[in-house]
Amino acid sequence: MPWLYWRLKPKHRAWAEAWQAEYQAYLQSMETVSIGKNCFISPLAHIFAERGRNVVIGDQCFVAADVLLHGPVTLGNEVAINHHCILEGGRAGIQIGDQTRLAAYTHLYAFEHGIALDQPMYQQAVTSKGISIGKDVWLGAHVGVKDGVTIGDRAVVGMNSMVTKDVATCTVVVGNPARVMKMRT
Repeated sequence: MPWLYWRLKPKHRAWAEAWQAEYQAYLQSMETVSIGKNCFISPLAHIFAERGRNVVIGDQCFVAADVLLHGPVTLGNEVAINHHCILEGGRAGIQIGDQTRLAAYTHLYAFEHGIALDQPMYQQAVTSKGISIGKDVWLGAHVGVKDGVTIGDRAVVGMNSMVTKDVATCTVVVGNPARVMKMRT
């Protein structure tokens, strides 16, 4: 965890920064990945980007072990993606605002498959509208977010919820499908 090195044990800061700088340089040399300053990227995270499907990670972000980021994905500053999250950008991408937190096992899929009966599932057309998550948002553990959804600034999504429709700013939603419970005050 980055806090062990950078916040709680300053004597280890030089070692941690050198190790992360080397690892992040490796990631950026292999793919279309851009990583900001003072980030921690677990070497057990899976980051995939191809031409036209960039992964952009802002300053002071945290990406935990077993996270999958498949571009296009853009993380603002101070974003934390906890273990076992999946962010699949489809064609349209995923945008996440500053200071947003994704708890463990959160899944964001910015694409959908067709389901017509005239052809097998694997041959169905794929569409992508994208997902946009605002600033200072908290997605609880095991949250799913459907393609085309926008979650407003300072919203909270309770654990085990499935977000199928837009969520307004400062709204707390829970359930499957997610429904408004209250407003943040």
